Amino acid sequence: MEVNKDNITEWLKSLQDTICKALETEDGLAKFKEENWTREEGGGGRSRVIENGNVIEKGGVMFSAVSGKTPDFLFKEKEHSVSGTSHQETTFFATGVSIVIHPQSPLVPIIHMNIRYFEMSNGTKWLGGGIDLTPHYIVDEDAVFFHSKLKMVCDKHHDSYYPKFKTWADDYFFINHRKETRGIGGIFFDRLNQNEHLNFEQNFAFWQDVGNAFAPIYVHLMSKNKSKLFTPEQKQWQLLRRGRYVEFNLVYDKGTKFGLETNGRIESILMSLPPKVQWIYDHKPIEGSEEEKLLK
Repeated sequence: MEVNKDNITEWLKSLQDTICKALETEDGLAKFKEENWTREEGGGGRSRVIENGNVIEKGGVMFSAVSGKTPDFLFKEKEHSVSGTSHQETTFFATGVSIVIHPQSPLVPIIHMNIRYFEMSNGTKWLGGGIDLTPHYIVDEDAVFFHSKLKMVCDKHHDSYYPKFKTWADDYFFINHRKETRGIGGIFFDRLNQNEHLNFEQNFAFWQDVGNAFAPIYVHLMSKNKSKLFTPEQKQWQLLRRGRYVEFNLVYDKGTKFGLETNGRIESILMSLPPKVQWIYDHKPIEGSEEEKLLK
């Protein structure tokens, strides 16, 4: 099968369906609400949001396929410039699925995934994405499970991918103004195209496997941790850590920036923000506590 924007778009819609069904089943209460929207400059999307479930307090599984004049900021990188093609003449097409899940329990981690395809009329095209986990409390067994599953996906395609993309995630999901990591990382890749190892079709198969890995990984973590009892103090810590999540998404996240720079739909762009959050001035966890362990 030829890999083109049409069948990539249809595959992403199918992935959105599969993931929503798996999350609804494990939550056992809440159902996704769907909103279809169009973008004046071109394209649109299918936003699905789930709220007030047994496990999920708020989450979104968002699909979009948008097009239009390529924003100027994308031309700052060398690979986008093609001789004889002016910025004014160049158009883009971008499609992807983006997910953020904020659980009710502080003992269930936040998870994020995004996979996206981008092409320009000058011939540029690439794949990007990744999955990362943001626990409020460190559980070594869960961290090993999460990274092992991602390593299996990467190793299936090329043995350089996991160490390269794990390091990329560690660097990317870093809150520089706090000197903290957002969570325990995962994998992250951007501008993935033909290279010395794999051609575009082979990288597309890897990209699909990343998308398909999401539901089994998170359903396992939901099932394992959703019934554990937690204290009011642990809930407050969750709200404080959600504050870090907000800071990262509004200051550093590339997807947020791309959406805002391309006049994207603001409700979909800010879907990643949690419903409740706290900031306490100069909060410091108790020495030797599980909260301090997380920060370390």
